[in-house]
Amino acid sequence: MLGRRFFQRGHAGVATASLTPGPANLQRLAPWGAVAVLMGAGTLGVNAWLAPDAEHDVAPSAAAITTEAPSLLTSAMAKIQGDPPPSVSGLVPQPISDDALAQTLPKLGRAEARLIGVYHLIGQARPREALREAEALVRDHPNFQLAQLVLGDLLTMQTRPVGQLGDVADTKALAAGEQLKELREQSRRRLMALTERPPEGSVPTQFLTLATQSRHAIAVDASRSRLYLFENTKASNSGEGTKLGSRMKLVADYYISVGLSGVDKLIEGDLRTPLGVYYITSSLDPNKLPDLYGAGALPINYPNALDLKRGKTGSGIWLHGSPSEQFARPPQASEGCVVLSNPDLQSLLAKVSIRTTPVVIASELHWVQPEALDLDRQQFQESLEAWRSLKSAGDLEQLKALYSDRFTIQGQKLADWWPRVESEIKSKGSRELQIKDLSVLQWRDQDQTMVVTFGEVAEGARRGTTKRQYWIREDAQWKIFYEGPV
Repeated sequence: MLGRRFFQRGHAGVATASLTPGPANLQRLAPWGAVAVLMGAGTLGVNAWLAPDAEHDVAPSAAAITTEAPSLLTSAMAKIQGDPPPSVSGLVPQPISDDALAQTLPKLGRAEARLIGVYHLIGQARPREALREAEALVRDHPNFQLAQLVLGDLLTMQTRPVGQLGDVADTKALAAGEQLKELREQSRRRLMALTERPPEGSVPTQFLTLATQSRHAIAVDASRSRLYLFENTKASNSGEGTKLGSRMKLVADYYISVGLSGVDKLIEGDLRTPLGVYYITSSLDPNKLPDLYGAGALPINYPNALDLKRGKTGSGIWLHGSPSEQFARPPQASEGCVVLSNPDLQSLLAKVSIRTTPVVIASELHWVQPEALDLDRQQFQESLEAWRSLKSAGDLEQLKALYSDRFTIQGQKLADWWPRVESEIKSKGSRELQIKDLSVLQWRDQDQTMVVTFGEVAEGARRGTTKRQYWIREDAQWKIFYEGPV
């Protein structure tokens, strides 16, 4: 049962001991005891889940074990609530109750929601129902290792108490210590997504304004291994298309994996996932991809203009699925891509559009109500309006003052590129410029940056040019350091 198997990391295969029992091996889990990687217990530092009673020689029944032991979810919540709350994330604690789960589970991937349902049944001392649900989940997703281990624990509980979590009696399982650690961390992060939720109506601080053309937006929180999918509700109300602001509804969030070495990609081959504001550039046919990428792939435009300005290298950063033998990857497992389970990726593929779907990847997302971003919108809107007005008027001298001395595009500096602007203004004549379908996303690290996408249309013209500008805050003033067509 504990034979060798190759589990793929990123774009390479790494030999790892297999802990995934097939249907024929499930009953064989009981003799060596199962490893519980539930949403609590050992995953969150609880020393024992269903520890045996030393005063009794006979193991109690499964029902007695479950009801006499502390609830898994109660223990987990006690540990989570005992930790200092996130200082700036804006997430709020959510109790694991029937009402709360009814609101949260529809947003999760279906398999993850079913696994959480199993946890909840265990917490309610309903082991037989939990066992039936776990068997059904494993039958539908036999490569879901976390579900396999939960099922193993439930089977073991029928014969004896489950001791310290991760204390596998069979010495052959010791070779799987690293895999057990990864599964515990995966379970911990899934629990965090359940017990720390974005407040209703809140958005990540990066989303200032979304054009109606951007029907969806994506935000990735690497610290919690989550991808959040938003619907742009403004896109369904064209009457609000010219107003600034974000009208975004959280419609789904999924467990994801990032780079083996974490985040903040700097150079090619560093096994890190980039941080920043990106856009989906294409959708790749899964039939033309290796099994590693699962149900498909959505490349993003890394390195973007800010990355290039900072000298970052590398390419081929995708949102993609998982190999067929793994339902989900460990929290840090890829060569830099963002990896989802195949069912979750398929759900994503059915919704998002190429070129118009922004993807924010952050080490930690900060959530606020949209109106909290009004000041940032207003201050930047003044600079953008100044740019539009000066270009409309053909005031080249003052217009040039809005461009950074560090401006670059395809190796050209501002002095080399500026004649193109002069030619464009002369060909336009005295017609007023209009900005349509405006999206503004901000990025804050050592600098404050705006990623601005819009249609530039001369008054009276039917068509215009879709442009993307990158603005940076220099000496309390907004300056453009990149501008080009999309």
